Amino acid sequence: MSLGHGRHYLAIPGPSVMPDRVLQAMHQPAPNIYDGDLIDMVPGLIDDLKAVARTEAHATIYITNGHGAWEATLANVCSRGDTVLVLVTGAFGFGWASAASGMGINAEIMDFGRDAPAEPARVTERLREDTGGKIKAVLVCQTDTATSIRNNIKEIRGAIDVAEHPALLMADCMASLGCDRFEMDAWGVDVMTTGSQKGLMTPPGMAFVFYNARADAARETANCVTPYWDWRPRTNPEIFYHYFCGTAPTHHLFGLRAALDMINGEGLDAVWTRHEVLSHAIWAAIKAWGQAGALRLNVADPAYRSRSVTTVHAADGAGTALRNWVESQAGVTLGIGLGMGTDADPNSDSVFRIGHMGHVNAQMVLGALGAIEAGLIATKTPIGTGALRAAAEVIAEPSRLSG
Repeated sequence: MSLGHGRHYLAIPGPSVMPDRVLQAMHQPAPNIYDGDLIDMVPGLIDDLKAVARTEAHATIYITNGHGAWEATLANVCSRGDTVLVLVTGAFGFGWASAASGMGINAEIMDFGRDAPAEPARVTERLREDTGGKIKAVLVCQTDTATSIRNNIKEIRGAIDVAEHPALLMADCMASLGCDRFEMDAWGVDVMTTGSQKGLMTPPGMAFVFYNARADAARETANCVTPYWDWRPRTNPEIFYHYFCGTAPTHHLFGLRAALDMINGEGLDAVWTRHEVLSHAIWAAIKAWGQAGALRLNVADPAYRSRSVTTVHAADGAGTALRNWVESQAGVTLGIGLGMGTDADPNSDSVFRIGHMGHVNAQMVLGALGAIEAGLIATKTPIGTGALRAAAEVIAEPSRLSG
């Protein structure tokens, strides 16, 4: 017998839970793509996307996923043979570097491991060594979805400035935009990319690239750019289809409109606070369970933990056993251990991830934590007591949070 029948909860770090309001907005006949409401709607989407990114710079929409967005960011600023410095704190940093290498760009990797953030002092040191200005851009994930490390983008901008280096700062905010605080203009980010399927609560299929004037100046000499990835026609379209270099992703746009309306209705600062509180509730539960020694958070310092995904280590392969139990018996899907394999655990069976991004609230988090506790008991994983109470106390009195 399974107790998992009923509405399933997809607690993975993207695609995130789709709000009913978004799904209902998409459930309509195909629109006119030459005139009318759809055409009138898109400029407002651009404005609201820029508001979420806290930028006055340009915003573009691509029909693609995050891997395509990586190519879009690189194609518009780099030429074959250029060098980019990639600050890696998990599998997705390596992925962005791989995309660069595949385009003929030299990706110099600075690996900070899988449980700590990028170190600004090391970035400054490396850029000072680059006296000829060979490094075109510094690439970093605000949150690496695999490790749940949250990098301090403002400090990395400061590291570039201290080195007095002309490199562009490019940020991947796939797993963080609309969840973690991000200030593109205030933090000096030149290029940022994100996707539709996480904090923006819309099905996978769209990605967004934001870029400022410094980045667009690099576009003048970039020989990697191709007609599809070129951001300029999408920014200033002469006709509607230039926004997308072809047919618009019509129903995704309807869904995105609804999602942005939800963010606007709640208020972006309130969205960030909600994610902050719910993250701390999850961490409190894991800390309590971990008193028995079988569970621990991947990132020790709360300042460097993502507010949208939490990576957890479980002893002796218990991560996969837990995931299998909660999915089949409790109706909750947890994230796999991604890029966290070791010689002793090559398949990352001792790692699982909890997604808490976008359309998520207190009862969803508490329900997921209750299902996880049941799964830990069922799989005979040693756990400490008081986890659900610890999470509930955070939610009941969020003003007590210290950071």
